[in-house]
Amino acid sequence: MFVGVFFIPTTTQHNMERTLIAELSKKVGEEVLINAVVSVARKQGKMAFFDFRDRSSIIQGVVFGKPEVLEVAKEVNEEYSLSVTGIVNERPEKMINPDVENGNIELEITGIEILNASEAMPFDLEAELNIDTLLDYRPLTLRHSRQLAIFNIQATIVEAYGDFMRQQGFKEFQSPKIVGGDAEGGAEVFKVKYFKDVEASLSTSPQLYKQIMVGVYERVFTFATAFRAEKSATSRHLSEYTSLDAEMGFIKDHTDVMRMETKLMKFISKYIAEKNEAELKTLEVDLPLIPDTDNLPFMKLREAQELIKKETGVDKTKLPDLEPEDERWLCEYAKKELGSDFIFITHQPVNKRPFYTMEDPEDIGYTKSFDLLFRGVEITTGGQRVHDLETLKKKIEKNGLDAEKFEFYLQAFKFGVPPHGGWGMGLERLTAKFCGVANVKEATLFPRDINRIDTFTSKDHSDTAEL
Repeated sequence: MFVGVFFIPTTTQHNMERTLIAELSKKVGEEVLINAVVSVARKQGKMAFFDFRDRSSIIQGVVFGKPEVLEVAKEVNEEYSLSVTGIVNERPEKMINPDVENGNIELEITGIEILNASEAMPFDLEAELNIDTLLDYRPLTLRHSRQLAIFNIQATIVEAYGDFMRQQGFKEFQSPKIVGGDAEGGAEVFKVKYFKDVEASLSTSPQLYKQIMVGVYERVFTFATAFRAEKSATSRHLSEYTSLDAEMGFIKDHTDVMRMETKLMKFISKYIAEKNEAELKTLEVDLPLIPDTDNLPFMKLREAQELIKKETGVDKTKLPDLEPEDERWLCEYAKKELGSDFIFITHQPVNKRPFYTMEDPEDIGYTKSFDLLFRGVEITTGGQRVHDLETLKKKIEKNGLDAEKFEFYLQAFKFGVPPHGGWGMGLERLTAKFCGVANVKEATLFPRDINRIDTFTSKDHSDTAEL
């Protein structure tokens, strides 16, 4: 392996400022300096070709007619970090490639400094990789063009979410990750030994804190880290994920929350269209269908189950919730019949929702809640919350929860919180559906689940479990 540093200087290199690759098209005919990583290295006799990348874009570079530079180029391989000088040239018309970034220019290399060498990659970085390879070699596979596209889109989703919420008057807050009680009242939790023999747990949701903060700011949002100790090994489950949470006060009912989320989905989709055209092309995926209405299509859970029974002959009407195949079917129906890749399913049974969920007084036994389905998967759970103190106390007792654990939370309601509601949305599931990937772990930078925490938790493992 190469361990030294070669440097072929140019007269101006030490005095030159770095130019980002995305800016090279403005510098045709000029000598520039770039700092970049080698994606592809090809040596052909008295010439060498490289594909360089930096944080902004990619460019092809070529060495010819300079024996001293060629000697250094022969040492350079994929993933080397370099400082390169060169002249930006327009490509001959027959060499222009309109399908790649900077396909109309190339860099005639005049000097190379090797900043750091790289061992040979353990696999072809541009080949199609299975999920086990993707995750076993995560520090490397994140450089794969497909993975870069996924996480560029994820970064856009995060940026769009924050921008939208602030534009709508929501205030960002940070929720605690170590809590004294479980907000969902029954979800599997990771226990934490706290000080003075107190047992705490990792937060499953920022829900209780969001509701408290409604009494402070009226509209709030947070990028929360959520932990679920479910012993599930499927393509949609994670033990740690990022939850895009929001809560808003002075609502009429859950439909106000649904309308706000409809506006959010339109905003995020437009944001991705503007910022990630190249990534969508790399992933060969289209933006979602969203009807031009104030609210995405919606139906009650019982209506959805009756529709499934009518159209497929399969009776799911006695089930308290949708199964994965039902979610997929409903999304296919919504796309075909309603022109939408999204559909809200409302009015889940009271006994299937947490204690803070409001019951619909006009539909006893069912809640003013919703799930948002997107391309076959539930990405959001939300609804209207109970804001009356006495009702909350009764629901805590009815759910068999320890009322003492919620005394801190209930202070807010003792001194008044307006009618409110909100949602929790999984960033990784949302990313996976925008990017057209089947396994949520591929849309998670460093996934944690029952089998993996960076490396596997045991030799008996699999990342390929299906729903």
